[in-house]
Amino acid sequence: MQLNPRQVVTQFAHMLQEELFPLRETVTGPLSRQMELLASVVTLAPLERLLSARRSATGRPAKDRAALVTAFMAKAILNLPITRDLIARLRVDEALRRFCGWSGVSAVPHESKFSRAFAGFAATELPQQLHEAVVAATQQQRPIGHIARDSTAIPVRERYPETGKQKAAKRKAKKPGGKAGRRKGSRGGFVKAKAAERGTRIQRQRHRKLDQMLKDLPRQCDSGAKKNSQGNEQYWRGYKLHPDVADGQLPISAVPTSASVHDSPVAIPPMTLTSGRVTHLYELMDSAYDADSIHAHSRQLNHEPIIAPHPRRGTKKPSQMQKVLPDKPMPQLTWEQQERFKTRTMSERVNARLKDEFGASQIRVRGAVKVMAHLMFGVLALTVDQWLRMSAPG
Repeated sequence: MQLNPRQVVTQFAHMLQEELFPLRETVTGPLSRQMELLASVVTLAPLERLLSARRSATGRPAKDRAALVTAFMAKAILNLPITRDLIARLRVDEALRRFCGWSGVSAVPHESKFSRAFAGFAATELPQQLHEAVVAATQQQRPIGHIARDSTAIPVRERYPETGKQKAAKRKAKKPGGKAGRRKGSRGGFVKAKAAERGTRIQRQRHRKLDQMLKDLPRQCDSGAKKNSQGNEQYWRGYKLHPDVADGQLPISAVPTSASVHDSPVAIPPMTLTSGRVTHLYELMDSAYDADSIHAHSRQLNHEPIIAPHPRRGTKKPSQMQKVLPDKPMPQLTWEQQERFKTRTMSERVNARLKDEFGASQIRVRGAVKVMAHLMFGVLALTVDQWLRMSAPG
């Protein structure tokens, strides 16, 4: 009998609950819900395959890498803010320590080794690769109706780096004069820039590859402002995370940016990234993404964009003054689009769970690379948790 992917994962969930969990309980004792989630994440994530690809033939061999990755997964699942809390938990929690792979308290590595290992995982983007592998294993063959796209604020304890404008002002002060003209050709004349170098960032993205689009997005720490659900301005220092959420509150991809970056330039890159991982029909976005280039690129990828119209496209209450050219009425969503647009709130629920349960509101690392690794461990755990909830019987 041929089983579809959903039935395969459902059988996997039954096997975890009926065979693997009782077997583990005989060794480590009763498992909590968080430990069961950790067991599911470790089982689904291809740790050995990704870690074995990083082993070098020369130099000192890296030991306990799988145990360290498992420990950082536990840190996200247990919502522990700092690595010292994780080490303290490993020293007193025998079940967690043995599950990670350390038999005794003396086998738990020092804090410096945790820090070096985390820096290596962040530099090689290991959490992102684990999440991509889990999405490919569970969602690649699943037809998805809606993808909700929105950003969330990521506050951190980090100083502002020197911005590009400040560096340019210093260079200009050291070397006065000289105007920044157009690019010159080989014969000294001016040549026309390519399509990938003209226009706004959103217009340039349509002519670039995915890696170029992601590289062009600012990722340094700065300050940002955003209206919350009550309509009040919210200010923070740090970054933004832009996750794409599928039906069932499953994160498919996530892109980090600086806190000051507007949401609209971070629509086409995750749109392209998500399209390469899953098959979906509709893309739900709020009015911040209402741009012609975003509409066109979504349709080019064979998707139907449902974006709340921005007030700049017209006005609901035209002026009573006589005009030669009347105002265009603001476009409205159809009743069917309005019903589909209501499911966009699943992205807000995912952002809330990521902050409340998986450590996104307690970040103590510095730098965009490490912050993204910390967030992706939480996104990985959240993805597996939501998939097991969907696959649970009843």
